[in-house]
Amino acid sequence: MKTQSAARIQSLFPVLLASLLVLGTAQLVFDSLKSGRSYVFQFYGKPEKQRKSVFVLPEDRMDDSCNLFEGQWVWDNVSYPLYKENSCPYLVKQTTCLKNGRPDSFYQNWRWQPNACKLPRFDPLKLLDILRDKRLMFIGDSVQRAQFESMVCLVQSVIPKGKKSFQRIPPRKIFKAKEYNASIEYYWAPFIVESNSDHATNHTVLKRLVNLDSISKHGKSWEGVDVLVFESYVWWMYRPQINATYGSVDNVEEYNVTTAYRIALETWANWLESNINPHLQRVFFMSMSPTHLWSWEWKPGSNDNCFNESYPIQGSYWGTGSNLAIMDIIRDILQELKINVTFLNITQLSEYRKDAHTTVFGERRGRLLTKEQRADPKNFADCIHWCLPGVPDTWNEILFAYLLQSYQNFL
Repeated sequence: MKTQSAARIQSLFPVLLASLLVLGTAQLVFDSLKSGRSYVFQFYGKPEKQRKSVFVLPEDRMDDSCNLFEGQWVWDNVSYPLYKENSCPYLVKQTTCLKNGRPDSFYQNWRWQPNACKLPRFDPLKLLDILRDKRLMFIGDSVQRAQFESMVCLVQSVIPKGKKSFQRIPPRKIFKAKEYNASIEYYWAPFIVESNSDHATNHTVLKRLVNLDSISKHGKSWEGVDVLVFESYVWWMYRPQINATYGSVDNVEEYNVTTAYRIALETWANWLESNINPHLQRVFFMSMSPTHLWSWEWKPGSNDNCFNESYPIQGSYWGTGSNLAIMDIIRDILQELKINVTFLNITQLSEYRKDAHTTVFGERRGRLLTKEQRADPKNFADCIHWCLPGVPDTWNEILFAYLLQSYQNFL
């Protein structure tokens, strides 16, 4: 009997020994993983630690009946600007007006206040949580690029050093928040459809040519993006007519700009209906960014532009640079779409901001203005682009409010 028990114990000994070895090895592996010194991390890289989710409360959201686009600019030098120009390394020289010599910073201290409700204050952590495992892409011209840079500056300060990255892969710029596996991107497409001005940096051409029914080249980069924000206006308004093709690329004709714009947006709308999953993706369209090229429009009898303006326009105002026919075309196309596109009508609120353009404190064809050019604002002031921080931050506050409205908390 004793012999049998001894034999049984002896037979179990290798099993017990193997079990102890497995447990010991598992403990060693666990400890090395916990400490971060594992060869697995050395070989494959250490996984990014995910930030905890931010809970969005009902009071964080705007009221469903709220019209964010009607209101007034209120002086607020306590809570604005939302970031400092010198704290954001991702701004291009075209927008850094203070660094480029602008003597005043009043344009940074105005807050947009809707008439009948409150615009939710921008919260970078909430936005990053909304974008967790997602991509947000801004598509358009240099005005849209400023909105992209604004959004990056609004969120980047809450992301630790080493947890964010910025890449330039023309025609894209990509900012990544690694802890959230989220990206904020920009794609250069000044006409939305394809054109001979699609090169990300070398797009100044003598004769602009737009391919009104071609969009697939751009569309490949938009496929699967979770949030798409489109804009296209200024590049269309260079002249009343524009050279374009429809069908054969060899058949170049001169189109009235409004006719060409409508055809281009129809091409865009067809692409959306064929490629967007409305259950998984959101699409926004920004209305035109206004220009302030002629001071007689807000100051009768004068003959200047937006240079040396320090305060917003008070009272009712709509500049001739904002084409109402284009607004009607956008409205018609969006109404006919079979999928939902949210129209962010930022034109009127931006019309008041004659004070916020880069004027002579920006770039012209990739270079800062010379001393002689700055002394001639009548010919060299830029009354199209905006200083940052500035008006595009408000556009992003509004975009954030809409994203917040549809965000679902997951416990």
